[in-house]
Amino acid sequence: MTMKESNQSMNPANSRVAIPHHVAFVMDGNGRWATNRGLTRTDGHREGIDNVERIAMALKERGVGYMTIYMFSTENWKRPEAEVSAIFELLGHWLEETGPRLVANGVKLRHYGRRAPLDAGFLEVLDAACAATPAETEFVLGLAINYGGRAEIADAIAEVVEGGVSADDIDEEAIAGALYTRGVPSPDLIVRPGGELRLSNFLLWQAAYAELYFTQVLWPDFRGRDLDEALNSFASRNRRYGGLQT
Repeated sequence: MTMKESNQSMNPANSRVAIPHHVAFVMDGNGRWATNRGLTRTDGHREGIDNVERIAMALKERGVGYMTIYMFSTENWKRPEAEVSAIFELLGHWLEETGPRLVANGVKLRHYGRRAPLDAGFLEVLDAACAATPAETEFVLGLAINYGGRAEIADAIAEVVEGGVSADDIDEEAIAGALYTRGVPSPDLIVRPGGELRLSNFLLWQAAYAELYFTQVLWPDFRGRDLDEALNSFASRNRRYGGLQT
């Protein structure tokens, strides 16, 4: 059974199957996953990072065009220095090893977040991965690294002002055009594994009309079956964008 057929069988009342254009994920539960298994937090982060490619390719196969993954927030700098260093070592290795394979499979990488205070060596690896362009881009994978929703909005407004736009002319279109995610459609669906019921400063502007899906499954355990449950939940919803209920 195809994904489309599966959705139709689970939602027979739908006249068409809703496949989201853009799905975003909060990568949560890596530490708890490791603790539950008597492993180190670094082991958990490694498993979580390795799962990104698996879910990205699963989304691509299901006809989704964009994925954004919350990999490291502006608040995560408060974690122990050793843990932060381990995370960036893992991220750098992942970009070097997995990045080329993703590009070969039609995936374009983009970075969303502040560059400072990212290490120069890490930025070089990140920039190289994001500069690589597939022969034919079929899927865009956004990497939210050193990302914060409030920081993004503040940076966007600052950019608009620095561009000489007067206060009277600052509108939603101007701000949207200065976001880290400019040119990318807002997420239709935001998925948070790990059991927490909050956005944690993730895509605050873009999430205005996103559907939210929460699951107890920890991110390293999140697989295709869990993804299908999220997509089927999305397909069953009536998105009204503030309009009257029908």
